[in-house]
Amino acid sequence: MTDDAVGEQTQNLVQELRRGVIVLAVLSQLDQEQYGYSLMKGLEDRGLQVDQGTLYPLLRRLEEQNLLTSDWRVDTSRPRRYYILSDFGKKVLHEMTTEWTRIKTTVDNLLQNEKEN
Repeated sequence: MTDDAVGEQTQNLVQELRRGVIVLAVLSQLDQEQYGYSLMKGLEDRGLQVDQGTLYPLLRRLEEQNLLTSDWRVDTSRPRRYYILSDFGKKVLHEMTTEWTRIKTTVDNLLQNEKEN
């Protein structure tokens, strides 16, 4: 297998991994109201880059699933839609965080075992 093939396969798998954690990352940042761009910048500042084409459809989907609520604000020069976790979303985030911790611990242990072998 060539280095290019390894790099391409790795990139594909990293994208899959990122897709799996973006929902958790987004929900974790919406305990306070934010509009899309501020959320995107906040995630980026913390090391997770999410493009607009991923974020905005995700926000709409999470709202359709009743995990978020939103409302339009026109008190600035640009109307903005602000998102925040719903009560249901807070419960789901709690459950997802518990599961994330379990998965992370398990994978960390698996990777540590791999390093030792």
